[in-house]
Amino acid sequence: MTTNGSGRPRPGHVAQTILIALATMIGVPALAADTFIPRLLNTSTIPSNGDLNPYGVAFVPEGFPGGGQIRTGDVLVSNFNDNANIQGTGTTIISYSPNGAVAAPGTANTFFTSSQPGLSTALGVLRGGFVLVGNVPTTGGAFPAQQGTLQVIDRNGNLVQTLSDATFLDGPWDLALDDHGSSAHIFVSNVVSGTVSRLDVKVGSKGLTVSRMVTLAAGYSVQPNVGAVILGPTGLAFDAGRDTLYVASTADNAVYAVSNASHATTAVHRGHLVFANSHLRGPLALRFAPNGDLLTANGDAVNADPAHPSEIVEFTPSGHFVGEYNVDASQGGAFGLDAVRDSDGRANYAAVDDVSSGLSVYRLRAGEEH
Repeated sequence: MTTNGSGRPRPGHVAQTILIALATMIGVPALAADTFIPRLLNTSTIPSNGDLNPYGVAFVPEGFPGGGQIRTGDVLVSNFNDNANIQGTGTTIISYSPNGAVAAPGTANTFFTSSQPGLSTALGVLRGGFVLVGNVPTTGGAFPAQQGTLQVIDRNGNLVQTLSDATFLDGPWDLALDDHGSSAHIFVSNVVSGTVSRLDVKVGSKGLTVSRMVTLAAGYSVQPNVGAVILGPTGLAFDAGRDTLYVASTADNAVYAVSNASHATTAVHRGHLVFANSHLRGPLALRFAPNGDLLTANGDAVNADPAHPSEIVEFTPSGHFVGEYNVDASQGGAFGLDAVRDSDGRANYAAVDDVSSGLSVYRLRAGEEH
């Protein structure tokens, strides 16, 4: 792979690496090291009830307890729309095991069905054995609607508890976790109020105990949108080493950084501006890649460009653009994504396509994400 002269790979290296240097998928027989065919799996996210528009994506992490319906390495996806494609009415989380069969549309495995509609990008998995999912409901596909919630689900797909708060959980749109096993900080972006909250919780065998809720950041732009229903703060990514939370603010078309994120008790105004590059087109989901860069999904609701639809953008934490690739030829396809490194040192990466209601899962050998 060529570099840009500074030792960093040239822009676009994420797409090149994923599509050329992919390592053995879980359960897939090894191929020759110089094989041309990429190592990836594409599967539908549409379950038997027909839910559409996948939003959140989360890998089940290392150390997750066994004996349930999901296990380490599985991928969970939350659906925002129902089978009539009405926004904010989807109720399912589907699960996909990369060593299992690819699902055709309408056959994706349903892990959880919610009584609270509009499951959002706020999807995460705690090592203590619980899945978290937020919901932002609509009325017939439009706001206003009832307040959102954050639901806690056990590893067998049973609802354990529902967290709600008019201030700190008014519209849970995405989340990030600082997971310590028996305790955790849950960072939640609220798309209705334009704020980011932190929930300090204890993780027990039967669920979560919330010890404190604080507003960590405020002042992000919020506005209605015909295609995306509403725009506001979305993707969150937490850097534990620097105690910094990165926030993708869709309507502001920018990424901000909030310092002292796990300890602060007073809100800052947005935080420090990190990235407002022209490559951003309404950033949504936000995650750290195993190489230390940040990945964000362009939803195309802001600064749209037909020549660059549905793109995943890679940039450094200091705000330097690295590369991009698209998940669909149409606009509005990029939304949820996740990336982790497993105990073998291999990088796992997954991204959804809202246009096709599909999920792509990739696996890289240790060191090949550069």
